[in-house]
Amino acid sequence: MSFSIGQRWISDSESELGLGTVVAIEGRMVTLLFPASGENRFYAMADAPVTRVVFNVGDEISSTDDWSMTISELEEVDELIIYHGVRHDTQEPVQLREMFLSHFLKFNKPQDRLFAGQIDRFDSFVVRYQTLVKRFEQQQSELKGLMGGKVSLIPHQLYIASEVGRRISPRVLLSDEVGLGKTIEAGLIIHQQLIAGLAKRVLIVVPDALQYQWLIEMLRRFNMHFSLFDEDRCIEAYADAENPFETEQLVLCSLDFLRRKKKRFEQVAEAEWDLLVVDEAHHLQWDEQNPSREYQVIEHLAQQIAGVLLLTATPDQLGHQSHFARLRLLDPDRFYDYAAFLEEEQHYQPVAEAAQALLDTGRLSDQHANQLTELLSENDIQPLINLINDKQATEEQQLQAKQELLQHLLDRHGTGRVLFRNTRNAIAGFPKRQLSAYPLNLPSQYKTALKVQQMMQGNNSGLNNQLMFPEELYQQFEGETENSASWTQYDPRIDWLIDFLLANKQKKVLLICAKAATALAIEDAVRTREGIRGTVFHEDMSLLERDKAAAYFAQDEAGAQLMVCSEIGSEGRNFQFAQHIVLFDLPTNPDLLEQRIGRLDRIGQKHDIQIHVPYLQDTPQQSLLRWYHEGLNAFEHTCPAGSEIYKEFGERLNTILASAEAAPAELDALIKDTARRYQELRQKLDAGRDRLLEIHSSGGTKAQQLIEKIQSAEQDPHFVTFSLRLFDSIGINQDDKGENALVLHASEQMIVPSINGLPEDGCTITYDRDTALSRDEIQLMSWEHPLLQSCIDTILGADLGTSSVALLKNRALPVGSLFLEGIFVVETSAPAAFQIERYLPATPVRILLDKNGGDLSDKVGFEQFNQQLSAVNRHLAAKLVSASQQQIHPLLAQANKLAQQQLSDIVAQASNKMKQSLNAELARLEALSAVNPSIRQDELATMRELRDNADNYLQKAQVKLDSLRVILVSHN
Repeated sequence: MSFSIGQRWISDSESELGLGTVVAIEGRMVTLLFPASGENRFYAMADAPVTRVVFNVGDEISSTDDWSMTISELEEVDELIIYHGVRHDTQEPVQLREMFLSHFLKFNKPQDRLFAGQIDRFDSFVVRYQTLVKRFEQQQSELKGLMGGKVSLIPHQLYIASEVGRRISPRVLLSDEVGLGKTIEAGLIIHQQLIAGLAKRVLIVVPDALQYQWLIEMLRRFNMHFSLFDEDRCIEAYADAENPFETEQLVLCSLDFLRRKKKRFEQVAEAEWDLLVVDEAHHLQWDEQNPSREYQVIEHLAQQIAGVLLLTATPDQLGHQSHFARLRLLDPDRFYDYAAFLEEEQHYQPVAEAAQALLDTGRLSDQHANQLTELLSENDIQPLINLINDKQATEEQQLQAKQELLQHLLDRHGTGRVLFRNTRNAIAGFPKRQLSAYPLNLPSQYKTALKVQQMMQGNNSGLNNQLMFPEELYQQFEGETENSASWTQYDPRIDWLIDFLLANKQKKVLLICAKAATALAIEDAVRTREGIRGTVFHEDMSLLERDKAAAYFAQDEAGAQLMVCSEIGSEGRNFQFAQHIVLFDLPTNPDLLEQRIGRLDRIGQKHDIQIHVPYLQDTPQQSLLRWYHEGLNAFEHTCPAGSEIYKEFGERLNTILASAEAAPAELDALIKDTARRYQELRQKLDAGRDRLLEIHSSGGTKAQQLIEKIQSAEQDPHFVTFSLRLFDSIGINQDDKGENALVLHASEQMIVPSINGLPEDGCTITYDRDTALSRDEIQLMSWEHPLLQSCIDTILGADLGTSSVALLKNRALPVGSLFLEGIFVVETSAPAAFQIERYLPATPVRILLDKNGGDLSDKVGFEQFNQQLSAVNRHLAAKLVSASQQQIHPLLAQANKLAQQQLSDIVAQASNKMKQSLNAELARLEALSAVNPSIRQDELATMRELRDNADNYLQKAQVKLDSLRVILVSHN
């Protein structure tokens, strides 16, 4: 390198410093001042990591006095460059010495970086191009928003999510039965809305007890970081904004908090939201004259927020007027009158019968054919009916015809667009549940403690109920603190548990009890007495501690055999890899019992669930066990009417549990009355099943096709190799952890200080869905993972890979022959609601030219060509570019011309695609709105606006040069 005072150079590794000036040369050292940043750098001249800045004829440059010029001629005097040209502001001929070039000049355009000698590594160009291609593929994928969730691929869940998540401002009621995954469905819908840009601000409102569960589900399953808002958080947020709810995009709070705090409710209502999600919506009591305060709160929010998701598992038959009220929240114009709603429902039965006929195998009877013709009178369906009954038609043709007719029915009748409900009767895949109860003698220590309490408190009718939790009674008797655990030496349930664990050493066992102190004592007892590996999970642990406990329990080898949870363990976590659950005590609420069992009894569980209940004989524990098992059959089957039953019989039940003198006959009578009433409600539920709604909600063959597409995408081996290569380019280290898992953590060579989705202490990922589902602490890597998206944005948002030089060793070509490879991108900008990416994703256009300007793009593919190339060191690459500038400039102009020609074709194709898609969907909805009032008029108006204006944004698309590669032929 040859340095002279006044020359301008740029740092290869710190280009953000701006232009540097040589200010001193002493011996073998050179000093550069970077005025833009005020930094000095001292380099050894022999290997200084800098590149001389020399602009070319036609380039635009700026002076330190902020005027600019276009270069027409270069002159070198005493190793310094003088630029000649015309000033843009005065049009006068001027000259500009290089020492007076603007200090803030940066080389952002690929050609500028190339000619300035800022040559990137060979593999950086490849990664950049592959990233552009992958982004293009994902932006237009029909699976967009559905692949990122760490969830089992359950057909009905994904179908509902795909149907609702792509809507503009969806307003629906999700009312699947317990265990069918309403929270998952809601999470998938929110995820899609955020990824598509259809929603940016989301408010989730839930009961107090479910706040933590929702927070964990959204984070663990969807990588969505919601902020939990209570009074303390609101007070803290005042430091950042006048309205605390405007400080976060994703907010979670309790319904009770908004009901009790008028000021907070007003602030929530004043903030702008795109989507409102309300869980346990059956708590919103309503009648026309006196709606509850909870209902009024949600009603006010639902009137202001465009998108609304309501969740409830409670069947509408248990409160039909309240069910109507929930639909009224979604669309008050559609559901304006309860009597009219009841009248409309009377017509659903023949539709359901016709739908069932289409689901059955074989031909259609004349009765069903006539029924379908009447129901679909606005369509000519006779050809489809003929095809179904044609003996010459293939099974596939008949099935397709039936599916088309079924879709017509579902579109035109019922509440299918606003209401989704699946039941266990309609969905396969649930395990059996088997109860094993173990009667144990009440120990003398507990009897003594009870007698002493009775002597001290007299005939307290509620005293006997303390034997629901005798360990607490004993601690009071002994004067022990919560941390004491001597009761474990006498409680026969501990001995039974240890024997059970020793007899089933290879089995994972989940134990749930009511209190955290009890959980700690149980784990300590089994560990210290027999060395059984166990772990605890309770509300006083931090999130990290809970994660570690869950991970320890999930490990196949060297993991915990026993997980002991307090009641919070029955919320938010699923342990489907286990099949044994021990209920150390029993809750008095049937819903809470179902929640406990539901940690294992989930759709996708591969084994029958073994429920173990050790209980103390002749105590309230035994009475409650009998009521659950004989009255409700709540252990071996789900109990959808449990809440309603408890409302009716809870007082009688609690009186019996609390009474020491309760006669067995009273309990027998209660069990008999409970069983009779439960059967009545079950029959009412079955008779009231909306078969049409269940058909629509399950998704049928559409749902299965969706699963197959996701599985096919996940099996793409290119995704793993691409993502790992992307991590390497960013500077993210990957350590093999075994068990299909990798640990990612930042290296010292990361090209950015930090990256979204990668914690400071790293994270563990897997590409295998089953592995991710079995381990809470392992994240599922997918196209939609925040870390991968951040890496893509980092690569494409930086200059990395925008300029490159390579050698082509080919003796069939003359040495020095040159090729120019330009990567252009066609894109446009539009508001998120227009979903322009569906029609015109950021489209990479590759142009490969030979030295004569011949277009080889279609003849020589990227991968095929790239495999023949080899890397060049940076300094040699800069010299090769400098020597080839005269050839490169006309080729670059030719590449731009060819890219512009492709722009018009790409935009025309996108416009046609947009019009076909939106016109078809709009025509369908407009036709349906005449026969199905569930089609909202505001939805139709929005779609018309999108159709009419989307083309304007498409026509504004531009093509820009993203990256350049110069290839020179060599024989060595």
